[in-house]
Amino acid sequence: MERSILAKRTACIDASGIRKVFALAAKLKDPVNFSIGQPDFDVPDKLKQCAIEAILKGENRYSQTAGDEELKEKIAANVTEDIGWCDPRVIVTSGVSGGLLLAFMALIDEGDEVIIPDPFFVMYKHLVNMLGGKCVFVDSYPDFKLPVEKIKGSISDKTKLIILNSPGNPTGSVYSEQEIKEIAQVAAQNDIIVLTDEIYDKFCYDGRNISIAEYYPKTLIMRGFSKAYAMTGWRLGYTAAHESLKEVIEAMTMIQQYTFVCAPSPFQKAAIAALDYDVSELVDKYRTKRDILYDGLKGKFELNKPAGAFYAFVKAPDGRASEFVEKAIANNVLIIPGNVFSEKDTHFRISFATSNEKIEQGIKILNDLV
Repeated sequence: MERSILAKRTACIDASGIRKVFALAAKLKDPVNFSIGQPDFDVPDKLKQCAIEAILKGENRYSQTAGDEELKEKIAANVTEDIGWCDPRVIVTSGVSGGLLLAFMALIDEGDEVIIPDPFFVMYKHLVNMLGGKCVFVDSYPDFKLPVEKIKGSISDKTKLIILNSPGNPTGSVYSEQEIKEIAQVAAQNDIIVLTDEIYDKFCYDGRNISIAEYYPKTLIMRGFSKAYAMTGWRLGYTAAHESLKEVIEAMTMIQQYTFVCAPSPFQKAAIAALDYDVSELVDKYRTKRDILYDGLKGKFELNKPAGAFYAFVKAPDGRASEFVEKAIANNVLIIPGNVFSEKDTHFRISFATSNEKIEQGIKILNDLV
C-alpha cells in the first residue's frame, strides 16, 4: 500500500471556493465582480507616505515578536478607550487571519469543540479542522441574528471557544446590543472564552458596532487594517485581551516566534498613523453602495439589508445556490455560492466593494436571471 506524502491534516481542507471564482474571473472579459472581499479604494496617500518614509529610514528589520512597541501602546490605548479595559495585552499579527491561526493553535486541542454561528467566515472551519478540533455549527438562518438560545443549547463539557463575527462576513449582519449582552451572560455562566472577529468594525451603517468585550472580559478581540484602510496586501492585524487572558497572548507570541516571526515592520509604522485616520467619508460611500444593491435586488430576491461589512447574503431562486452561481458566471457576474460559508447551499454572497456603475450593471443581470 502506497503511503501518502501529505500530512493527514491536508485532507481536512480543500481549495477555497472563493479562489475558484477568482480563477474563473481571469477568463472573463470585464466581468461584474461581486466576489472580491477587499475595498475598491486604495490605501490613503498619507498612509502610503508613512510606509515609504519608514522604509527609507531603514525600518526594515524584524520588529519585536509581539509588534512595534509604539504601535502596541497606541492599540492598547484605543482598546482602553473603546472597551474600558485597563492595560490590555496586545499582539500585532500578520492580518486577522494570522491572529486566528495563532489563537487557535494556542487554544484548541484535539477533540475541543468550537461553537460557530452559521453562516461563517470560511477560515474558521478549516483551521479548527486542521488542528483536530470539532466545529459545532449553530444555524442563524433566515435572519442571521445571533442565535443565543441555540448557542446555549450547544455548549458541552468539551466547548473551548465561541466565535463571533460582527459585522459579519458573509451576511453583513451586525449583532444588537441586547444579543451581545445575552451571549456574554451565557459565556460567563459557562466560563468559555469568546473570540470576536471585528475586522469590519469601521463598516457599520446604522450605528456603532457593539463588542462583546464591553460586557465580558474573557474575550479575544481581533481587529485589523486590511478593510478600513485597504491594506489587504500589507498583512496587519492585532489581537487584544484583558489581563485575565494574558497567558493566551503570551502563548500566541511564543508561537509567532516560530511561525510568522513578526508582522511586516515598515507597515507597522504606517499603522500607527492609520489609527488616527478618519475613514468616515469612505464608509459613507459604502453605505450608498449598500443602499443601491439592496434597493435594486429586494424586489426580485429574498435578502436582509446589510448593516455592516460590504456583503449581502442573498437567497438563491428555489434555494439552489450553486446552480444559480453557475448561471450568473455564465452571464459575466461573479458571485460566491453559500456552501463556501455554510453547511447549507441556499444563498450566495455578493461583495459590493466595487464601483456604483458595476453594482447597477450586476443588479440588472441578476434580476434578469430570475
